[in-house]
Amino acid sequence: MQPRIRSYLQLAPLTLVLLLFVAAPLVFVLIVSFFRVDGFDTVPAFTFDNYRAVLGSSLTLSLYLKMIKYALMTWAASLVIGFFVAYFLVFHVRSRTVAIGLFLLCTVPFWTSNVIRMISWMPVLAEQGVINSVLMTLGLVRMPLRGLLFSDFSVVLAYVHLFTIFMIVPIFNSMSRIDRNIFEAARDAGAGRFETMRLVVLPLTRSGIVLGSIFVVTLVMGDFYVVKVMSGGGSASVVSAMYDNVSTLLFPPAAASAVILLLVLTVLIAVLTRFVDVRQELVQRR
Repeated sequence: MQPRIRSYLQLAPLTLVLLLFVAAPLVFVLIVSFFRVDGFDTVPAFTFDNYRAVLGSSLTLSLYLKMIKYALMTWAASLVIGFFVAYFLVFHVRSRTVAIGLFLLCTVPFWTSNVIRMISWMPVLAEQGVINSVLMTLGLVRMPLRGLLFSDFSVVLAYVHLFTIFMIVPIFNSMSRIDRNIFEAARDAGAGRFETMRLVVLPLTRSGIVLGSIFVVTLVMGDFYVVKVMSGGGSASVVSAMYDNVSTLLFPPAAASAVILLLVLTVLIAVLTRFVDVRQELVQRR
């Protein structure tokens, strides 16, 4: 058998899986987004009414702005935490075995359900919760703080808790591949610790930062449960609006919203990947 034919046969199973479970559903959603809704019935047609209704709605615009705000805040917090956690594990823990053990320890909370880890913040942030009790006991506040729970703060906090690991993993992977001789050269050139971090570590971990950013942003933009629970019903998301449409059998508007969300995420990912060629970075580090 010729090598070229053998290569095609090896790729055939994966190609078939991608076509059936990735490409076909996306094409089906795109087709349904142009259908017409007649009451609760979906009528095959070709119309842009669903897109006009979604794009012309002030509610949709506010939901996108809200989710983009949550995504940016979560991204910034998880980037700072993820970078310094990875930096500590890679460059300050001398034993690689201990570093890997601590890294695995970071994943222990993810052995439980996301719902449980999210709800566990409620006794901590509530008006009669741990934080307010401690602050009142110390005399720092007279009345319980009401902005800790069911607010934007609690939503972002839950997102950071749930998704920071997706920033730590790629940054840790990128940092672990940095040649230590580069630090010797930087010290010989007179660079201090801050200059070394800014001029050496940051550029060499760009691929990990970009990959982690893609994970965090897409996870936040695709969420609907965290924002609903942690905001106390005071906020919603684009996906929750889709869920409401699906629950009322309004499939074409939901499909149009899904296509628009996919385009928005594609633009955000394209902006992130402009800072670094992820594929080239990964090939060079093999």
